[in-house]
Amino acid sequence: MNHAQLTALGRALRLVGEHGEALTTGTPDAKLHEVKADLKRALDLLDDAVSTTAPTTRCAEHPNGPVDEDAPDLCLLCETRRRAAHRAQVNGAYAPPRPTQPTDPVPSRYGMRADRPQPQQRWLPEAWNGQAWQLCGTPRRDRREAELYLTAQRRGPRPAIAYRLVHEFTDYEVLRIWGEPVRVDSEPTF
Repeated sequence: MNHAQLTALGRALRLVGEHGEALTTGTPDAKLHEVKADLKRALDLLDDAVSTTAPTTRCAEHPNGPVDEDAPDLCLLCETRRRAAHRAQVNGAYAPPRPTQPTDPVPSRYGMRADRPQPQQRWLPEAWNGQAWQLCGTPRRDRREAELYLTAQRRGPRPAIAYRLVHEFTDYEVLRIWGEPVRVDSEPTF
Protein backbone atom coordinates (compact mmCIF):
# COMPACT_ATOMS: atom_id res chain seq x y z
CA MET A 1 0.00 0.00 0.00
CA ASN A 2 1.47 3.32 -1.02
CA HIS A 3 1.10 6.62 0.82
CA ALA A 4 -1.74 7.94 -1.37
CA GLN A 5 -3.78 4.76 -0.87
CA LEU A 6 -3.12 4.85 2.87
CA THR A 7 -4.24 8.48 3.12
CA ALA A 8 -7.42 7.91 1.07
CA LEU A 9 -8.34 4.78 3.04
CA GLY A 10 -7.78 6.55 6.35
CA ARG A 11 -10.06 9.41 5.27
CA ALA A 12 -12.81 7.04 4.14
CA LEU A 13 -12.68 5.03 7.38
CA ARG A 14 -12.77 8.19 9.53
CA LEU A 15 -15.84 9.33 7.60
CA VAL A 16 -17.52 5.94 8.20
CA GLY A 17 -16.64 6.26 11.90
CA GLU A 18 -18.28 9.68 12.06
CA HIS A 19 -21.41 8.18 10.48
CA GLY A 20 -21.40 5.45 13.12
CA GLU A 21 -21.28 7.96 15.95
CA ALA A 22 -24.15 9.97 14.45
CA LEU A 23 -26.52 6.99 14.02
CA THR A 24 -29.69 7.00 16.10
CA THR A 25 -33.06 5.27 15.90
CA GLY A 26 -34.49 8.24 14.03
CA THR A 27 -31.81 8.39 11.27
CA PRO A 28 -33.54 8.98 7.90
CA ASP A 29 -33.14 6.51 5.01
CA ALA A 30 -31.30 9.10 2.90
CA LYS A 31 -28.60 9.29 5.55
CA LEU A 32 -28.39 5.46 5.67
CA HIS A 33 -27.89 5.37 1.86
CA GLU A 34 -25.07 7.90 2.27
CA VAL A 35 -23.48 5.66 4.94
CA LYS A 36 -23.84 2.67 2.57
CA ALA A 37 -22.13 4.58 -0.27
CA ASP A 38 -19.27 5.64 2.03
CA LEU A 39 -18.86 2.04 3.23
CA LYS A 40 -18.70 0.81 -0.39
CA ARG A 41 -16.10 3.49 -1.19
CA ALA A 42 -13.98 2.41 1.81
CA LEU A 43 -14.26 -1.26 0.79
CA ASP A 44 -13.23 -0.43 -2.79
CA LEU A 45 -10.21 1.50 -1.53
CA LEU A 46 -9.31 -1.43 0.72
CA ASP A 47 -9.60 -3.87 -2.22
CA ASP A 48 -7.23 -1.67 -4.26
CA ALA A 49 -4.74 -1.40 -1.38
CA VAL A 50 -4.48 -5.13 -0.62
CA SER A 51 -1.85 -6.64 -2.92
CA THR A 52 -1.55 -10.21 -1.62
CA THR A 53 -4.03 -12.99 -1.08
CA ALA A 54 -5.60 -13.51 2.31
CA PRO A 55 -3.54 -15.81 4.56
CA THR A 56 -4.81 -19.38 4.71
CA THR A 57 -3.09 -20.21 8.01
CA ARG A 58 -2.37 -18.41 11.28
CA CYS A 59 1.34 -19.24 10.93
CA ALA A 60 3.71 -16.27 10.68
CA GLU A 61 6.31 -18.38 8.85
CA HIS A 62 3.94 -19.88 6.22
CA PRO A 63 0.90 -17.58 5.95
CA ASN A 64 -0.17 -18.97 2.56
CA GLY A 65 1.06 -22.52 3.12
CA PRO A 66 -0.98 -25.72 3.01
CA VAL A 67 -3.72 -26.05 5.62
CA ASP A 68 -4.01 -28.75 8.31
CA GLU A 69 -7.33 -28.44 10.14
CA ASP A 70 -5.98 -30.36 13.18
CA ALA A 71 -3.01 -28.02 13.74
CA PRO A 72 -3.47 -25.18 16.25
CA ASP A 73 -2.12 -22.65 13.72
CA LEU A 74 -3.65 -24.48 10.68
CA CYS A 75 -0.15 -24.86 9.13
CA LEU A 76 0.58 -28.29 7.66
CA LEU A 77 4.31 -27.60 7.31
CA CYS A 78 4.84 -26.61 10.95
CA GLU A 79 2.58 -29.41 12.19
CA THR A 80 4.60 -31.97 10.19
CA ARG A 81 7.78 -30.66 11.82
CA ARG A 82 6.20 -30.84 15.29
CA ARG A 83 4.95 -34.41 14.66
CA ALA A 84 8.38 -35.56 13.50
CA ALA A 85 10.01 -34.09 16.61
CA HIS A 86 7.39 -35.74 18.83
CA ARG A 87 7.94 -39.13 17.13
CA ALA A 88 11.70 -38.80 17.59
CA GLN A 89 11.22 -38.13 21.31
CA VAL A 90 8.78 -41.00 21.79
CA ASN A 91 10.78 -43.56 19.81
CA GLY A 92 14.16 -42.41 21.14
CA ALA A 93 15.35 -41.99 17.59
CA TYR A 94 17.44 -38.90 18.02
CA ALA A 95 19.86 -37.93 15.31
CA PRO A 96 23.38 -39.39 15.60
CA PRO A 97 25.74 -37.19 17.60
CA ARG A 98 27.86 -34.80 15.59
CA PRO A 99 31.62 -35.31 15.63
CA THR A 100 33.43 -32.80 17.82
CA GLN A 101 36.23 -32.27 15.30
CA PRO A 102 35.24 -32.08 11.64
CA THR A 103 37.49 -34.26 9.50
CA ASP A 104 37.43 -31.97 6.46
CA PRO A 105 36.95 -28.21 6.53
CA VAL A 106 33.65 -27.05 5.15
CA PRO A 107 34.17 -25.34 1.81
CA SER A 108 33.34 -21.66 1.78
CA ARG A 109 32.36 -19.58 -1.21
CA TYR A 110 34.97 -17.03 -0.08
CA GLY A 111 37.77 -19.57 0.29
CA MET A 112 39.92 -20.50 3.25
CA ARG A 113 42.03 -17.92 5.08
CA ALA A 114 45.25 -19.50 3.82
CA ASP A 115 43.99 -19.25 0.22
CA ARG A 116 43.60 -15.47 0.36
CA PRO A 117 46.61 -13.36 -0.57
CA GLN A 118 48.31 -11.59 2.27
CA PRO A 119 47.98 -7.80 2.33
CA GLN A 120 50.89 -6.17 0.59
CA GLN A 121 52.70 -3.12 1.83
CA ARG A 122 53.77 -0.41 -0.56
CA TRP A 123 55.42 2.97 -0.30
CA LEU A 124 53.73 5.71 -2.30
CA PRO A 125 55.84 8.72 -3.37
CA GLU A 126 53.67 11.84 -3.49
CA ALA A 127 54.37 15.43 -4.55
CA TRP A 128 52.58 18.62 -3.51
CA ASN A 129 51.19 20.33 -6.65
CA GLY A 130 50.15 23.53 -4.90
CA GLN A 131 46.61 22.30 -4.24
CA ALA A 132 46.82 18.69 -3.04
CA TRP A 133 49.11 15.70 -2.70
CA GLN A 134 49.39 13.62 -5.88
CA LEU A 135 51.17 10.39 -6.74
CA CYS A 136 54.45 11.30 -8.48
CA GLY A 137 55.88 7.89 -9.25
CA THR A 138 55.14 4.21 -9.20
CA PRO A 139 54.34 2.72 -5.80
CA ARG A 140 57.40 0.84 -4.54
CA ARG A 141 57.70 -2.38 -2.56
CA ASP A 142 60.97 -1.27 -0.97
CA ARG A 143 61.07 1.77 1.32
CA ARG A 144 64.72 2.57 0.62
CA GLU A 145 64.09 2.52 -3.12
CA ALA A 146 61.12 4.91 -2.69
CA GLU A 147 63.24 7.31 -0.61
CA LEU A 148 66.03 7.23 -3.22
CA TYR A 149 63.45 7.98 -5.92
CA LEU A 150 62.15 11.02 -4.00
CA THR A 151 65.71 12.25 -3.38
CA ALA A 152 66.37 12.07 -7.12
CA GLN A 153 63.11 13.94 -7.81
CA ARG A 154 64.10 16.72 -5.38
CA ARG A 155 67.46 17.12 -7.12
CA GLY A 156 65.87 17.01 -10.60
CA PRO A 157 65.44 19.97 -12.97
CA ARG A 158 61.85 20.78 -11.92
CA PRO A 159 61.33 19.80 -8.27
CA ALA A 160 57.93 20.16 -6.59
CA ILE A 161 57.36 22.40 -3.56
CA ALA A 162 57.27 19.37 -1.26
CA TYR A 163 57.38 15.57 -1.37
CA ARG A 164 56.16 12.94 1.05
CA LEU A 165 56.36 9.18 1.43
CA VAL A 166 53.15 7.36 2.40
CA HIS A 167 53.15 3.83 3.78
CA GLU A 168 50.21 1.78 2.44
CA PHE A 169 49.39 -1.39 4.38
CA THR A 170 45.65 -1.88 4.99
CA ASP A 171 45.72 1.80 5.96
CA TYR A 172 47.75 4.85 4.98
CA GLU A 173 50.39 6.40 7.18
CA VAL A 174 52.56 9.37 6.25
CA LEU A 175 56.15 8.40 7.03
CA ARG A 176 58.23 11.40 6.01
CA ILE A 177 57.73 14.80 4.38
CA TRP A 178 60.40 16.73 2.47
CA GLY A 179 59.73 20.44 2.16
CA GLU A 180 56.71 22.43 3.29
CA PRO A 181 53.39 22.23 1.42
CA VAL A 182 52.04 25.72 0.79
CA ARG A 183 48.57 26.22 -0.69
CA VAL A 184 48.77 28.14 -3.95
CA ASP A 185 45.72 29.82 -5.50
CA SER A 186 45.00 28.72 -9.05
CA GLU A 187 44.27 32.34 -10.06
CA PRO A 188 46.65 35.05 -8.91
CA THR A 189 45.08 37.97 -7.06
CA PHE A 190 46.18 41.53 -7.91
